[in-house]
Amino acid sequence: MVYEKKTGVPKFESFEYSGKTKDYVVLIPIINEGERIRKELERAQKTNVSSFADIVICDGGSTDGCTEESLLRSLDVNTLLVKQDTGKQGAQLRMGIWWALERGYKGVVTIDGNNKDSIEDVPRFIDKLKEGYDFIQGSRYIKGGHAENTPVIRDLAIRIIHAPVISLTAHQKFTDTTSAFRAYSRKYLTDERVQPLRDIFVTYELLAYLSVRATQLGMKACEIPVTRAYPKGEKAPTKISFFKGNSNLLKILFRNARGVYNPD
Repeated sequence: MVYEKKTGVPKFESFEYSGKTKDYVVLIPIINEGERIRKELERAQKTNVSSFADIVICDGGSTDGCTEESLLRSLDVNTLLVKQDTGKQGAQLRMGIWWALERGYKGVVTIDGNNKDSIEDVPRFIDKLKEGYDFIQGSRYIKGGHAENTPVIRDLAIRIIHAPVISLTAHQKFTDTTSAFRAYSRKYLTDERVQPLRDIFVTYELLAYLSVRATQLGMKACEIPVTRAYPKGEKAPTKISFFKGNSNLLKILFRNARGVYNPD
């Protein structure tokens, strides 16, 4: 089914392999992740993640065959959403969040599709949503978390710049603020003071914004330990270029701190 573009939501097509079966959904934004998303979904299948949440792929227009229907069906994917519009990760997430809210899910878990995060921990995010938390951030840096082969520059940038600025903006300490492995309650996503479905969120703006808005509004937020592992001896899988990508992240970080993304 094709959903035409509307304010805050890009045009996209949905391929629903099954109806809604759970109260919670895992949204996985990808583009040309190849074997990485296959391995991630195999890990999810091995640990029965689909018995806790519906798994939905939010594709940005992959051309490498990683979204082939028989493959996704065999790996317990509930639905494939394919963006047919402009925008990058932020647009993919807006597409997924809108669709998830329309389908009636109580909460959303997001995770990158490059097989770096411990998708096995999805049930722990859902437990926190059920406990009444509105924003749950996965962290490799807190007790019980594990960071494997994190590039030194990235590690320092998170610890020295990104996490401190996000924490100051959010009025609550967070330690792993660039990670997309997190969860949001329906209450948070539908609050009129939040409004995540806005065209201003194109790349990584939405992640930064949703990291701070919950606690600014007095909602419950926490971190839980997860594992984030980079492949040893290989180029780190990332869509962020060293100079331009990191420069844009810093711009977003400080615009967010100034409240630029807050609704009028």
